[in-house]
Amino acid sequence: MTQGIDDSWALGEAYDAYMGRWSRLVAREFLHWLAADPECHWLEVGCGTGALTSTICHLAQPSSVIASDQSASFVAHAHRHVVDPRVSHVAAAADALPRRTGGFDVIVSGLVLNFIPDPSAALTAMRERVRPGGSVAAYVWDYAGGIEFLRHFWEEAVSLDPRASAVDESRRFGAWQLTHLTSLFDAAGLLDVRGGWLTVPTTFANFEDYWRPFLGATGPAPSYVASLSPPDRERLAQRLKARLPSARDGSIRLEARALAVHGVRGT
Repeated sequence: MTQGIDDSWALGEAYDAYMGRWSRLVAREFLHWLAADPECHWLEVGCGTGALTSTICHLAQPSSVIASDQSASFVAHAHRHVVDPRVSHVAAAADALPRRTGGFDVIVSGLVLNFIPDPSAALTAMRERVRPGGSVAAYVWDYAGGIEFLRHFWEEAVSLDPRASAVDESRRFGAWQLTHLTSLFDAAGLLDVRGGWLTVPTTFANFEDYWRPFLGATGPAPSYVASLSPPDRERLAQRLKARLPSARDGSIRLEARALAVHGVRGT
């Protein structure tokens, strides 16, 4: 049942329903943790649908933001939804990032570093484009059990279909812990590397609110659901409905954790 699953994140609207609402919450936590100075020039690597971009504009008082992503669909979505004269949107892969004369003050990457084929090369490119003394920072979801709504999903999916383990993010990204992230920053030549955890609530109004985003066919879990036959899809939904903890009002209250790392380019 896992044959032909599309692991892409190209559909902006579907991504927003699936992970975007939580991305906006964790973006706020990340910027509070980063505590960058105001009036900086920012480069964002992997802007997606614009969750971090818009949060930078609201909280960080930037002078400018160049938001880049290799997905033209995501760039178009972000351009429509993040309307700010300080922001420019660019379609660019991690190996062809924009440059700025004198370098950027801050370069950030939110929830994408573990999906880049060569994260070491991407971090080296970021270090080369930040000014001396400038900051490079990134955060990724803690897929190894740190996202409760996905942990419940994959444990039920694998129990019904062991082949689902091939696309289970907790298995694929299990090595992406703070020690791994900090070692990547160290290897890229960044200094004063520090890491931390970011935790946000993921509250669903009811089971339908939980399940509907899995039908959007973008990202590993929704793509897996799309690969199932209707009876298998319904069987998985019923198993999840019985498993998830529900409050008296039907809401499902869970948490999601991300890992954040920051480093500085030497002077």
